[in-house]
Amino acid sequence: MYSKEESRLLRQEFWTSFGKSFPRKWLLYNTKIKGLSFKFHFDTKKALISLDLEDDLENRINCWEKLEALKNILHTDYLPDAIYEEEYYLENGKEISRIYLPLEQKVSIHNKNTWRAVMEFFNVNMILFETFFEEYKDIIKGS
Repeated sequence: MYSKEESRLLRQEFWTSFGKSFPRKWLLYNTKIKGLSFKFHFDTKKALISLDLEDDLENRINCWEKLEALKNILHTDYLPDAIYEEEYYLENGKEISRIYLPLEQKVSIHNKNTWRAVMEFFNVNMILFETFFEEYKDIIKGS
């Protein structure tokens, strides 16, 4: 069991190491679409990448419909195992819409032996996710 401080330092070490191993300017919050962001998630039980919609309900529904229309393309050309959840609840109880891809492997940010697999998973799949987004952002934005 790790103290809060040890856990914080391990997390910091992982993210620093990831940034050095895969130096790249990720989109994350810089999508230019209100409420839409990409996220990396890695904790003591799982790792995943996601596209989160956290805007007001009307904009979320609008954007979600466009993402739903692109689902076949995302699955066929980019991320065949991406999971669409229109109603996804975060740990704090907040409801968002999320498209995500979990790493199907037992991993923990507290276990450095799993870090390499997570970093490679993040790098390969987030590049695919961002490539899909760049290709179809005009449709998603509804310009």
